[in-house]
Amino acid sequence: MNYLRKSLAGLGVLILVAGLLAWFLPARWALPWIEPQLHGLRLQQVQGQLWDGRAGQVLNAQGSPVGQLQWQLSRRALLGQVQLQLDFQGPQITFSGAMQRLPDNQVQWRDVSMRADLAALLPRVALPQGQPLGELQIVADRALLQGGWPLQMDGHAQWLHAVMRTRSGDVALGDLQWQVQAQGGVIEVQLHDDGHGPLQADGQLQLSPLGWRLDAKLRARQTDPALRHWLAGLGQPDADGDVHIQRSGGLGGSLPMPGANQDKQRP
Repeated sequence: MNYLRKSLAGLGVLILVAGLLAWFLPARWALPWIEPQLHGLRLQQVQGQLWDGRAGQVLNAQGSPVGQLQWQLSRRALLGQVQLQLDFQGPQITFSGAMQRLPDNQVQWRDVSMRADLAALLPRVALPQGQPLGELQIVADRALLQGGWPLQMDGHAQWLHAVMRTRSGDVALGDLQWQVQAQGGVIEVQLHDDGHGPLQADGQLQLSPLGWRLDAKLRARQTDPALRHWLAGLGQPDADGDVHIQRSGGLGGSLPMPGANQDKQRP
């Protein structure tokens, strides 16, 4: 009986020590478990606890510094309830948002804000219409994801100082804006310009796991030869100078755009 009591007391002390260690775990001790989930990023100058810490320097896969990271992780993660606040600051990319892991492999993000230099964000590939350049800004009040796909979302994005870098030179597009909403896994994107730039844009993009469809009208506001030549590569302008783009793909690409029937019925 004494042996059993001693064993139980020893087990209780071990559990208490393990709990205290987990409660006050230094962030640098957890790096071997954290970094494999960062897709090549490495954290240096790590300070604080696992639950409230910072990395004074974040390195990319090539070993170049890209910014600093701060985080707050709820201790409810010990019970399987992951709640995480992230704040990344870098010269080319900034990001902040609050993440919560939900049942059924769902993840919810709130108060997401991101700014990125497209030259740093996108890989350099030989796209037919050129390489996008400029600054991308994204704000989302709420996004519910499952398997990485938005089930519900409400946000907007801006492409500031938009430029397409082509073999013939840079084509300035101005400032473009997107309003994004998702419901039931179907993403609706409204595209338009700011009303003052060289490109007049108005369109809709619909995305779902089954396919996608784009319906947009583009028009040059000015007599910019480079822009007009770039637009001609997208399609033949009509008598008013509008380039009407209709593209689709996948099983869902043949579905009508929301509001398409109403537009046809308008006088």
